[in-house]
Amino acid sequence: MDFSQLGSAALLGLAGAGHCLGMCGGIAAALQLGGATGRGITLAYHTGRIASYSLLGALLGLLTALGTGTQWLLGLRYVAAFLLIGMGLYIANWWHGMALLERAGAFLFAPVQRLTSGLLPLRRVHHGLALGLCWGLMPCGLIYSSLAWAATSGNALHAATLMLVFGIGTLPAMLAVSLGAARLQGFLRRRELKTAIGIALILSGVWTLYITTQHAGHLVHAQHGAQPTTHDDHSQHH
Repeated sequence: MDFSQLGSAALLGLAGAGHCLGMCGGIAAALQLGGATGRGITLAYHTGRIASYSLLGALLGLLTALGTGTQWLLGLRYVAAFLLIGMGLYIANWWHGMALLERAGAFLFAPVQRLTSGLLPLRRVHHGLALGLCWGLMPCGLIYSSLAWAATSGNALHAATLMLVFGIGTLPAMLAVSLGAARLQGFLRRRELKTAIGIALILSGVWTLYITTQHAGHLVHAQHGAQPTTHDDHSQHH
């Protein structure tokens, strides 16, 4: 993992600003609480949310590392590329196919959502942390795309770090709502910005697809070349 990957993770979080406002803006607005306790609850909520992204990244990174063969990793990279393209089209309001994925995720999220209802209204810092941990599991195409991309690192620690940086990248949009920064919210909701963000995600997905396609043959060849040589092969070589 290098700085370019970390930068991409941060930009991916920033790129989803408008989408974050639509998906999580309601709960973030509900955290506009005054006083030290209110600020502590807001901080705890965002800490839990970002921790949830990191834990999911670690889990998927571990599963990827345990996957057998190069084909598994290549398949995941193709999935990540198409999800990034789909998310870009979705944010730019050019195609809404990702909404189907989010609706499917909403079905799985329903039990978690019922659990979080017992935490509202928030009155304690640990309730904010618990809500953030649960809310990180919400059905969101941006999160799904980011998780798939982070998991291609094939390493639990790397994937967790990428998702941590991604979560930090979402903070400007989310804190703008939590702290009532109306002018920043207005800027992040602008049509021109959403279009630019969508194009950036599409280009990122296309680039990921191109790199994966170009290196697919080399990775498969390298895997086959790493196969242990049999005794007969050694005999023929001699």
